[in-house]
Amino acid sequence: MSYRRIALEEAFVTQDIADEWAKVLSHRNVEPGFRKMGESILANTPGNQQLHHRLLDLGAGRIAHMDETGIDVQVLSLTSPGVQVFDAVTATLLAAESNDVLADAVRRHPTRFVGLAAVAPQYPAGAALEVERAVKTLGLSGLIINSHTMGEYLDDPKYWEILEAAEAADVPIYLHPREPAPSQVTPYLDYGLYFAGWGFAIECGLHAMRLIMSGVFDRFPRLRIILGHMGEGIPYWLKRIDNRYELQVKIGAVPRMARKPSEYFRDHFVVTTSGMTDPDILKLCLSQLGVERVLFAADYPYESIAEHVEFLDNAPITPAERQAIYEDNACRVLKIAR
Repeated sequence: MSYRRIALEEAFVTQDIADEWAKVLSHRNVEPGFRKMGESILANTPGNQQLHHRLLDLGAGRIAHMDETGIDVQVLSLTSPGVQVFDAVTATLLAAESNDVLADAVRRHPTRFVGLAAVAPQYPAGAALEVERAVKTLGLSGLIINSHTMGEYLDDPKYWEILEAAEAADVPIYLHPREPAPSQVTPYLDYGLYFAGWGFAIECGLHAMRLIMSGVFDRFPRLRIILGHMGEGIPYWLKRIDNRYELQVKIGAVPRMARKPSEYFRDHFVVTTSGMTDPDILKLCLSQLGVERVLFAADYPYESIAEHVEFLDNAPITPAERQAIYEDNACRVLKIAR
């Protein structure tokens, strides 16, 4: 094999953040979706303890698992919901501390780890400063934002300092899912629909569409976004989105933008394969987006890495496409040294 397997959506957490999650969950006034997370994936169970241990490990255990499953490089990012359930002061401090921890891991293992910095949208000016510090001082390669912050989205102009900082630093934002916002979560609370099988994708896809339809990319023409899970369903809907957008323009419901929604998506977004091992979905994304916009991710430690590697190793694509998805696109998007 002449290329590296670079995995883009590989999670970690710090003990301080996990402890603060527990404090938030101990209060009565908690976002309903996050409360559900506290009753499931964040609950104190034997299985979750093993998961938590893997999230904390930024050393030998993680690297041993990478070696066992054929992963050469992990792009590490703070797991959902990150710091976005905290007050502004706590979130800002913990984001910076987690970035220090992450940067230290990257320094100790420079050929195995790449890092995406967390920021706290609750304090946009502070988040913008942390973008600059994370990239220029800590040497991190992009940002992670775990979708909505207290039910608010990055298309709101009050968050544009963060987008401006990302564009100025020339780093992408990985827009990662979390449970739906309080304003929309109620129908998702039954049957586990709030979770990764459905609610996560709906919520994150909504966030991406808000960025597109709000005109954010006209304001920030060099802004780049990474979406996991083969684009959170959007590639499947692109033609329908354009079609109904044109109708809304015709009846005066929305203003005409400089480009079609699908053009903004193709120009400003790339997608990863995290959590998706269906060759038909891969084929759809390659057809709709082009191979240069599809990157590999395994979603460690939440998914079977071996399954994801086996999937892409055996997918019905050309060797050149496989190399682009595994390595070339990641090196281009995140400026990873070859």
